[in-house]
Amino acid sequence: MKGIWLENQQLQLRTDIPVPEVPAGEALIRVLSAGICNTDLELKRGYYPYTGILGHEFVGVVEQGDENLINKRVVGEINAACGYCRFCLQKQPTHCENRTVLGIVNRNGAFADYLSLPVKNLHVVPDSITTEVATFTEPVAAALEIQQQIQIHPSDRILVVGDGKLGQLVAQTLALTGCDLLAIGRHQSKLANLEARGIKVGFVDEMKERSFDIAVECTGNDIGFDIARRALRPRGTLVLKSTYAGKLSLDASALVVDEITLIGSRCGAFAPALELLAQGKVDVIPLIHSRFPLTDGLAAFEVAQTKGVMKVLLEMND
Repeated sequence: MKGIWLENQQLQLRTDIPVPEVPAGEALIRVLSAGICNTDLELKRGYYPYTGILGHEFVGVVEQGDENLINKRVVGEINAACGYCRFCLQKQPTHCENRTVLGIVNRNGAFADYLSLPVKNLHVVPDSITTEVATFTEPVAAALEIQQQIQIHPSDRILVVGDGKLGQLVAQTLALTGCDLLAIGRHQSKLANLEARGIKVGFVDEMKERSFDIAVECTGNDIGFDIARRALRPRGTLVLKSTYAGKLSLDASALVVDEITLIGSRCGAFAPALELLAQGKVDVIPLIHSRFPLTDGLAAFEVAQTKGVMKVLLEMND
């Protein structure tokens, strides 16, 4: 089968990759659509020493596995857990000590004709959600994870730093809580997407320091972290959503003096994400920059890593 293969931080389109052998409890999925995200780009830059097929945001059709899923469109949670380590026993499978992670850790990913995932990771896509929209299930779930980690009240002043793909989804999902929300960035056209949904927006230099209860950093760079930290009142909460290959410089004393809570935030549950997409409460269509067939996957990566570009999709039925 075909696949976008990463090795030694170099990408290649391979056509000689074996179709996955499906172990007990897993399903063989024919991929329909997959999205290139910043984590894929950071893996290429050396964020984690991964070799294999990239990609973890996908929609596919089950061809082998649970008979109740055959020929159904599915999305899949990306962490394949062992089920018996201390984190699994505490119902925290995303931190399983023995996990593989689709397209990230020891498991070939979604930028290919086929992939394999445990059946328990799969969620059927409702007929009301198009394949293109459903491809955003994983990043919408990641955005919603913030609300599982922090109790958010309507009176909370929350700042989202970054107007890219992740920042857009974080802002849209946080807006549903009714909090006092401001999203800041550097691009008028991107901020306009949020403003059209009734979300307050502004440019980075308009942010008032020490005036927010919660700040969510979605830029993936030192500058974004510093802006988010400076935005917080004493005893505020700083949520980090970005993964990136670089080292972060920070003023640790400021975190101590203001007693800032620092929270890393990663994967989230798929069921509520699918529900929001089905209800149209999160609009992902404006986030799509371009679509490429899998055979043009290397060109798709070139576009995806261009500064300012939003979501690039790979469509497998080329």
